[in-house]
Amino acid sequence: MQPKAVALTKTNAMTPRIKLLMMGLLAVAFVMLQAVMSYAKPESLAPLAEQISPSVVNITTSTMVEGRTGPRGIVPEGSPFEDFFEEFRDRNNNGEAPAPRKSSALGSGFVISEDGYVVTNNHVIDGADEITIEFFSGEELKATVIGTDANTDIALLKVEASNPLPFVSFGDSNAARVGDWVIAMGNPLGQGFSVSAGIVSARNRALSGTYDDYIQTDAAINRGNSGGPLFNMDGAVIGVNTAILSPNGGSIGIGFSMASNVVTRVVDQLKEFGETRRGWLGVRIQDVTQDVADAMGLAKATGALVTDVPEGPAKEAGLLTGDIIMSFAGVDVEDTRGLVRQVGNSAVGAAVRVTILRDGKTQTLKVTLGRREDAEAPAPTEEEPAEEGTTEGPATDSMLGLTLTPLTDDLRAELGADASTSGLAVTAVDELSEAFEKGLRVGDIITEAGQQSIMTFADLEDSVTLARDAGRKSLLLLVRRAGDPRFVALGLEE
Repeated sequence: MQPKAVALTKTNAMTPRIKLLMMGLLAVAFVMLQAVMSYAKPESLAPLAEQISPSVVNITTSTMVEGRTGPRGIVPEGSPFEDFFEEFRDRNNNGEAPAPRKSSALGSGFVISEDGYVVTNNHVIDGADEITIEFFSGEELKATVIGTDANTDIALLKVEASNPLPFVSFGDSNAARVGDWVIAMGNPLGQGFSVSAGIVSARNRALSGTYDDYIQTDAAINRGNSGGPLFNMDGAVIGVNTAILSPNGGSIGIGFSMASNVVTRVVDQLKEFGETRRGWLGVRIQDVTQDVADAMGLAKATGALVTDVPEGPAKEAGLLTGDIIMSFAGVDVEDTRGLVRQVGNSAVGAAVRVTILRDGKTQTLKVTLGRREDAEAPAPTEEEPAEEGTTEGPATDSMLGLTLTPLTDDLRAELGADASTSGLAVTAVDELSEAFEKGLRVGDIITEAGQQSIMTFADLEDSVTLARDAGRKSLLLLVRRAGDPRFVALGLEE
């Protein structure tokens, strides 16, 4: 017991100092706790909601549609009662065709200038004959369409008001962080002005569009919220509420808002030109995956691999199929998505420097950008692969899980290739092979192997040998299907 008594005596001797230290620590802990609580539980959002509500609008559209000619919606087609209801409808209409009727839709939007410019989603007003804007005050005004952009689902409207309108400004969506508080406002399910709050759940989400840059949020977004604003805590718009991910059509806490930094560029162009004017480089590209990087002897899977160079700015500047675009206008290219967005955000006619990797060496080319909207054409229809064995030709050989034959004029015509296309046509694919797993199918045409043009099976064998001698574990093939090119890396078996 003696050691314990000594210890107690020493402890008692230090008590005043320890008490002072403990009081200091408690004071610091209290301050930290208050700070944590202030982040975890924000103050009332009412003042902010009152400030920004007058700029948010409800949008109602009406469209004239043809009258239905049958009893759809009453009985299913093919029902034994179908004729009965058809006769009943004709008797009520005195045998005349049904009159056209109005179809209505609801959405949201927000005012961005005191002179009446309103932003909403393109799908909210698409095809509408009449657009009515309802303000928070209850006032209603007719709107006209200034311009739309289907790629980002953004529309710019204009109303004429007798007095300056309350409006909101765009904020910097790139400054939004995962975990930041946000407010969504709009007209959910046609219930009128409504506010919901949440946080930024994720950034830089891509759904299906070329220029997608969505902010994901758990703030409740439902049907009718489309086109409404997503605000940060400063009252600036950092997104336009566009879509939800839901198995039942209602909010489950996964909503998407198009980032304001994308929207502002579109809105500026719609306001100035009534349409978008995006830069166009004029190449077809794909991501440099790790297996493609290995096949090309690259240390890192980065950049955008050029699969085709049609007539356009890139061809005039000297870009070639197989080049890897490493930087565009001084900005490193991580993948194809980033390059497409950067090119699209560039001015038409701008002269930019493009750094490429070709044959293991970098070089910089100067490209004068065209306009994407002028160059766009309907995408080629995806053709169904021919049944195995239906493609006929001269002698066939097999390698890498593929049965191949040289192209002939008949094969070119059958596969939709132009007269200048040379290479090997795929006549069969081993379903257990890597080639099948990576999507090669009967009817594909291999035009390059190891970034060298091939015409015969011997050319392919030479490319395989060169790749193995260089210590490569895979071979890069340029494959065309219905005119659409892509690179595929196949492993080289010993």
